[in-house]
Amino acid sequence: MKILITGGAGFVGASLACAFKRQDPSADVVVLDNLRRRGAELNLSRFRELGIRFFHGDIRCPGDLEDLPGTFDAFIEASAEPSVLAGLDGSPRYVLDTNLVGTLNCLEFARKRSGGLIFLSTSRVYSIEPLREIRYSEGPTRFEISPEQVHAGIGPAGISESFTTLLPRSLYGATKLASELIIQEYVHSYKMRAVINRCGVIAGPGQFGKVDQGVFTLWVANHYFKKPLRYTGFGGTGKQVRDLLHPEDLFSLLTTQLSQLDRVSGQVFNVGGGREISTSLLELSRVCEQVTGNTIPIASDPTTNPVDIPLYISDSSLAQRTFGWKPTRDVRAIVGEIAQWIGQSEALLRPLFA
Repeated sequence: MKILITGGAGFVGASLACAFKRQDPSADVVVLDNLRRRGAELNLSRFRELGIRFFHGDIRCPGDLEDLPGTFDAFIEASAEPSVLAGLDGSPRYVLDTNLVGTLNCLEFARKRSGGLIFLSTSRVYSIEPLREIRYSEGPTRFEISPEQVHAGIGPAGISESFTTLLPRSLYGATKLASELIIQEYVHSYKMRAVINRCGVIAGPGQFGKVDQGVFTLWVANHYFKKPLRYTGFGGTGKQVRDLLHPEDLFSLLTTQLSQLDRVSGQVFNVGGGREISTSLLELSRVCEQVTGNTIPIASDPTTNPVDIPLYISDSSLAQRTFGWKPTRDVRAIVGEIAQWIGQSEALLRPLFA
């Protein structure tokens, strides 16, 4: 088995690369990454230890892909500028070039030199205004989805693939949605084998979290290093809700999808932890306190960012029915693994979370 992972030195890509290699030490796992994200360079030593081949390159440059050796049985496209705030404070050029032009370059490579493609998209393809119009009630520790809704595609299990994508959704979300459409055209026009996964929040050890991307890892790190935090938006109470997915649970899904690409090619699946593996920031703070033993000051700012939403829970029932898959690692397990990872490399990681 020969596997290519673009964006493979990032949190998700590196986690998948190592998982593929651990599952089958004889597999030839090749990683391409431009090392732009902070901390990505720290994964290179892991790659060397496991025998994963790393190539420094950028999907914006077709030549960097063309220089890769040979053909591949599978291609995991995990590269992206992942911030929903990307381009809002300046030029959108990088997010457009990376997430849209980069996808086109990857598709051309995959069409000629790969047996199949799995594209990691995002829940951010769903339109922001309808997401903000989700009806919810306020419980003691979180917002809860109300039984009656004004939009289709949302129910007790969360947001399904039928939720609207027709209104604005951020530059980041637009580039990923446009990429999805182009992928489906490649499947139709060139008989490419490809699957699209709209991932919710992926969290676990190895992520160098920031406020705009990876906030749940940042929450654990700040508790570990005893640094203050702030609840922001929707009243500043920390009751916004997201579901979480551990990279190993994503990996278990991808391996099943790769074995069934002919059957599901061109399809789109929501992928996340769902209602059972979800948390508000307020609830997360309590778990972090229990796991780290530290209590930190958490301020409150009621101001809501225009791209923020009160809750997002993935309805992954289609993926679960189609592949017989279900995520297994709950919020406490994810927090525990992140804290353990930080503890094992505390001196190295402390400056990255400064």
